[in-house]
Amino acid sequence: MRSKIVIGLVLLLCVFAVFALGQIYHQLVAAYEEVGTLSDSEYSWCFRLLLNLIGYSTVLLPCYVLYKYLERTKYFDKITNQTWVSRTLFACFHEQERLPESVKPAKGEESPQREGLELAFCFTGLMGAYLVWGLLQEKIMTQNYEMADGSLVRFHDSQFLVFINRLLGFAIALARLLCSGQRVLAAPLYKFSYCSLTNIVSAWCQYEALKYVSFPTQVLSKSCKVIPVMLMGKLISRNKYEPYEYGTALLISVGMMLFMFGSHDQPAGTHALKKYRMEDQAWGAPGAAGAALLALYLCCDGFTAAWQGALFRRHALRPLQMLCGVNLCSCALAAAAHTPPAPRLLQHPMFVTDCALLSVSSALGQLLIYRTIARFGPVVFTIIMTLRQAVSILLSCAVFGHAVSGAGVLGVLLVFGAVLLRVRCRRKPQPQPA
Repeated sequence: MRSKIVIGLVLLLCVFAVFALGQIYHQLVAAYEEVGTLSDSEYSWCFRLLLNLIGYSTVLLPCYVLYKYLERTKYFDKITNQTWVSRTLFACFHEQERLPESVKPAKGEESPQREGLELAFCFTGLMGAYLVWGLLQEKIMTQNYEMADGSLVRFHDSQFLVFINRLLGFAIALARLLCSGQRVLAAPLYKFSYCSLTNIVSAWCQYEALKYVSFPTQVLSKSCKVIPVMLMGKLISRNKYEPYEYGTALLISVGMMLFMFGSHDQPAGTHALKKYRMEDQAWGAPGAAGAALLALYLCCDGFTAAWQGALFRRHALRPLQMLCGVNLCSCALAAAAHTPPAPRLLQHPMFVTDCALLSVSSALGQLLIYRTIARFGPVVFTIIMTLRQAVSILLSCAVFGHAVSGAGVLGVLLVFGAVLLRVRCRRKPQPQPA
């Protein structure tokens, strides 16, 4: 009884700490919004990122203190009668024994026609979902919404988009796991928090970068993810890479620099983005803010991929279990750090529709990613996503009027050529040692 009272008091203190830190965070946000010189500065993204990190800490700090308390008192070794509180703490902080998954019966060989239809479904699904997601992402972050009184309102809160995307992704993953009878949490929840933090920071940087760089630049920068992924793989998992992997990474870097610094996309009509007193800056030549946001996005995304790979190996997770665990932690962090968008925008039916479609396309895209990789392997998936990126750039240029110079086109071809060369080299059988 005494241990239950003690742990109850500790949990209450943690809840109070979350509430108190949350109040401090909201006061800091209010102070930031009142000081116009900070919000109008070209370095305003630094202050918003710092505020986001403070918001995340309102959840992370109390949970870390609770974890250290449970570890120091050896709480899990003393539990005899399990209650809903102890089961929750077990799921969040205890290193569980891995249970063997039920073995499914082997599937018979499918006909080529059925396999072709499955590939066509995955291809069209991925292309459709992410093309819609890309267009809506650019529209929400760069275009004005006309209100009933004729005034124009611009949406700026990237954190809100991160939250609704992760919320819907978690709901879909949870529903699929429950329907299939699989375990929801096959690893301690706190282990997902590391990659959840970098995942939402990278997603925030991705949306925020559209205030400073064009959508084609942002899309092409994703091809450079292989570089930080390789670096993080070296640091975290001690991975070794083949010479062609280093060579194609270098080609991707050169192509990206050609596109970023050789293309000068001037504002096009009413679709031009005015960037926080940076209207005179060329669209396709990102300033320090855009370059910093893209670099931070790539680094965080590289850590996320490396950490998730380590979790997959350590706990033998299913893809849906990873999606559910990461999105659950991401929802908690994003909810703590997000502030509701302007009430006027929430009354705009087109804005609400755009946000809903953005979240649906993101969630469907994640499910199709796992389906494609499981069914056809990572090589086919890489080819599909490379084609999707190329079509996204063309579609964005057609819809929003971006201009790409000759050097920019050469950079695009070099990047996609390097990606396809990397896929071709990976498909070749490696020589076996004698």
